[in-house]
Amino acid sequence: IRDKLVTGVQTCALPIFSRKYFRRELSGKEWRLAPLSEGARISVGDQIEVHLSLRSKHEAEYVHLRDPRGAGFEPENLRSGWRGNLGISWYEEIRDSGANFFFSRLPVGEYEFKYRVRANMAGVFRVGPATVQSMYAPEFNAYSSGHVLTVRDGKDN
Repeated sequence: IRDKLVTGVQTCALPIFSRKYFRRELSGKEWRLAPLSEGARISVGDQIEVHLSLRSKHEAEYVHLRDPRGAGFEPENLRSGWRGNLGISWYEEIRDSGANFFFSRLPVGEYEFKYRVRANMAGVFRVGPATVQSMYAPEFNAYSSGHVLTVRDGKDN
């Protein structure tokens, strides 16, 4: 599932981003990622990997990326803390409602951030739009579209 950028205020400093969902499947001894298409059904217990892609054409400072989580999903990693990769560092905060990524500096480039959730309850869950925003100039922001994820009970196959 790929988010569409809803046109808000676009500036040269604002990153463009997308969100994709993948189901992690064990194939032999290796894990593989199967892209989830729009309307794909997920089973209780399935592990989902979320990919957030950011593309920044200009350096930005103090950026907040918020990715809400559907109510029927729980994070695999419960620890908040500093992370580093791709030549940058950020603070990743895990909450009941979603994941927050805080960047004090976001250089020019393309970046992909990943985290995992597990479907823990059957139902139809609406996932709100992901947002990216300058913390000290909130007028510079962008929103993705939201999604509907359907989780079925393992017995309903």
